[in-house]
Amino acid sequence: MTPSTDLQHALEIAPHIWWVGHRLPGDPFQCHAYLLEWGEQSVLFDPGSPLTFPETLRKIQEVIPLSRIRYFVCHHQDPDITAILPHLDELVSRPDAMVLSHWRANTLLKHLGLKKMPLVCVEQQGWQLDLGGRRLRFIFTPYLHFPGAFCSFDEHTGTLFSSDLFGGLSHDSPLFAQDEGCFAAIQTFHEHYMPSRDILSHGLAAMEQWPIRLIAPQHGSIIPEPLVAFVINRLKELDCGLFLMTHTHSDYRRLSHLNRLLREMIQTLVLHRDFSEVAERILELAKPLLPIVGLDFYTLMESGAPLCLAPENGFRGVRTPPPPACAALLGSDRQAWLNQCAGNAYQLIPGDGITQGEESVVQGLVLPLFSFPTEQARSLVILRLTEPALLSEELLHLLEQLSLPLAVAVERESLLRMMDAERQSAYERSIRDALTGLYTRHYMQEAMGRLCQIHNRDANATIAVAAFDVDHFKVINDTYGHAMGDAVLHQVARLLMDNSRSMDLPVRLGGEEFLLFIMGTPQEAALAIAERIRQQVSLWVFAEPMHHHTVTISAGVAFRQPHEPIEQAMERADQALYRAKRGGRNRVIISH
Repeated sequence: MTPSTDLQHALEIAPHIWWVGHRLPGDPFQCHAYLLEWGEQSVLFDPGSPLTFPETLRKIQEVIPLSRIRYFVCHHQDPDITAILPHLDELVSRPDAMVLSHWRANTLLKHLGLKKMPLVCVEQQGWQLDLGGRRLRFIFTPYLHFPGAFCSFDEHTGTLFSSDLFGGLSHDSPLFAQDEGCFAAIQTFHEHYMPSRDILSHGLAAMEQWPIRLIAPQHGSIIPEPLVAFVINRLKELDCGLFLMTHTHSDYRRLSHLNRLLREMIQTLVLHRDFSEVAERILELAKPLLPIVGLDFYTLMESGAPLCLAPENGFRGVRTPPPPACAALLGSDRQAWLNQCAGNAYQLIPGDGITQGEESVVQGLVLPLFSFPTEQARSLVILRLTEPALLSEELLHLLEQLSLPLAVAVERESLLRMMDAERQSAYERSIRDALTGLYTRHYMQEAMGRLCQIHNRDANATIAVAAFDVDHFKVINDTYGHAMGDAVLHQVARLLMDNSRSMDLPVRLGGEEFLLFIMGTPQEAALAIAERIRQQVSLWVFAEPMHHHTVTISAGVAFRQPHEPIEQAMERADQALYRAKRGGRNRVIISH
């Protein structure tokens, strides 16, 4: 049983809830305003525009004086529900009146220049409003239809003020939905107005947590309790955003297929981390539309070098430029691209310009992947075709739509590669001494812990510790300066690395002290390595002003015993080094 539908007067649609809207003749996008009458804490939802508010104000005053309204809830910032706010700001006299909306809407509503009523964010209210014996809940429904979209739920009556959700698009929709036939207007509205099924499903799931008995949308028909579950379930099955798929085509089956294609591509980007899986899935999805056999991606790295991601390199990426036929397009801005491609958002190139591997490619289609906000084609994708494709306007528009998920995929891969490189660089910096390139004490402790465990289980996995110290290093610094001292340390470290093996661990302890952990080598061989390093340093001729100065090092070598703490073996090597210093320097001493 629905209330009487005399639209010339306020209509009570639930206890203390009134429809106070005004229907404009011939307007399929009718906007409704609703009043929650609750004494001095009354609420007006989506007050309207100068076209509708005079009638809305008249109907409000049939119920309560305007001064009873404390809260003006605006579910979004569109002018059909907010354009009257500057006028309301002048009419409202109570000092505690306020406008409630999401912060994203308030960033735009501030440009209305309200002088008295503050703009308050619903999230700052804890997503609820206590009216004194009655509570409003605010339900976040992002991207339905804008980023900060939300709905309002009156716990007392179970009424959902649903903003654009559940709205209908029709010239003659009744104010109250009568039967399941109401969904035709709702479907038309949502298919072109809501961005995607996934986003819509997210918003519906948020609403289903509440006991909804009546839906009061901004547009279309009010939905009574018997139809609530039906409408929600039908909306879950709806494909949205269809009119974005084409400029000219209106075949719903075709548009639904294209919408599913885009949705699956986006899901592919979300579900698959590996770029090769992303490329293969996108290729599979594109085959029903094009005679396509491969996708090659080219992108500009931060250094400006082109990176190719193609099946031939396993999508691992190699630094190679795109084919000559489209090389000049990579890095161009949108206008330069259009100039080179005769005004098209694509470029056809002959097969001999892109043939790779054993594929017999007749021609290719090149799509730019413009970055935001530079509008530069930082990346492009070549669709390798086995035969010429009929490029209808619908197909070209679809390819433009596909360029977004493709751009996301390539940009994400580039970002991940850059992050991996930065992580590796940061790791290298953390384990390598900046001056010498040798490992740090911190890394030595971590690595030697693992190697000592191996030595404990296998006595043949020997560990020799060779400690080195530059002789008279203070004299070098005092005589030639610290810059030359750094050069000496750098060269000694280089000779240490050049005369050790990949399995050994060269370390700079600090100052002029170095360690070399020699792995899996008999004592004689380990001593020979230490002696060779000593000799190479003593033979090295440094540049001026040190070309007449001979640099020498002293060394002590100790051999770790199984289960011996590595610090103890290092201490024995250091003691042998000290004996080498006392014995005249420029020599290697063994710890016994």
